[in-house]
Amino acid sequence: MSARQRRTKQRALSESRRRGVVGPEQGNVVRGERLQKVLAAAGVGSRRQCEELIRMGRVEVGRVVASEMGARVDPTGQEIRVDGIPLPRVERVYYAVHKPPGVVTTHRDPSGRPRVIDLVPSAGQRLFPVGRLDLHSEGLILLTNDGELANRLTHPRYQVRKTYRVLVAGRPTPEILEKLRHGVHLAEGVARAQRVQIKAQHGKSTLLEMVLDEGRNREIRRVLARLGHKVLRLMRIAVGPIRLGRLAPGAYRRLSRQEIEAIRQAAARKP
Repeated sequence: MSARQRRTKQRALSESRRRGVVGPEQGNVVRGERLQKVLAAAGVGSRRQCEELIRMGRVEVGRVVASEMGARVDPTGQEIRVDGIPLPRVERVYYAVHKPPGVVTTHRDPSGRPRVIDLVPSAGQRLFPVGRLDLHSEGLILLTNDGELANRLTHPRYQVRKTYRVLVAGRPTPEILEKLRHGVHLAEGVARAQRVQIKAQHGKSTLLEMVLDEGRNREIRRVLARLGHKVLRLMRIAVGPIRLGRLAPGAYRRLSRQEIEAIRQAAARKP
C-alpha cells in the first residue's frame, strides 16, 4: 500500500469514527451489529463474501467507506451502501409478549423447545429479547430489533426496574423482607430488591411483589431459596413503564408510540 493510499484510508477511518462507524478497539462508541453480519442478513452474500466487499472498499456507512472489518453499525439508524446502492432501511419494531412457562428466551435451543421469538411475526428481522425469564417463569418480555435499546434496558448501569409477582411457600416475616431489601449474597455479588411487599396470603403461601433493577440468572428464585422460601410461581408484570396488563399467555402486542418514548426515556436515565 502506498503512502497516499494509507493517508486516504486513515482519513476515511477517522471520518467513519466521527460519524459513528467504529472499529473493534472503539466498540464503546456504537453498540450495534458487525457490518458483515448486517450485510449477510440483508442477502448481499455469505459472511465471507461480505467481508471481501468491505476489504475491497465497496461498502459505505453514512457515505464513508467502511475500512474496519470489525466495525459495528446500527442498521436501523445508519445508511449502508454496497457499490453505491443503499440497503433497505430496517423498520424498528417493539413488541410486548406474555411468555408462558415452558418457553425459552434464547435464540437457539438444542432441545428444540418453543422460543419466545417464535410467538411474534419477525418478517425475517432479528429480534432481541430484552432480558430473560427462565423456563418455568412467565410474564412480560419485550422483543425488538433495536439492539441499542435492548442493551440499555438490560445493562445494570441504567437501572431500569422490573416488577414481579412471586408466589412463595410459607409466610415471610418482616425480618425476611428487610433482608431482601438490604441484600443477599450470591456467588456473583449482592442481590437486593428495590422494593418488596406482601400482596396476599393464601394458607401456607404468600404472594409478593418485588422490584429489581438487575437481572442475574434466576436471581429471585436463588435469593428466596437462600432465605428458606421456595418460589411456586414467578411472573414479571412490568419492565420500566411497560406493563403486562391483561395480555394473555402466548399473546403479543406492538408498543404504542407513547410506550416506546417512555421506555426510551427510562433507558436514557443514568444513576
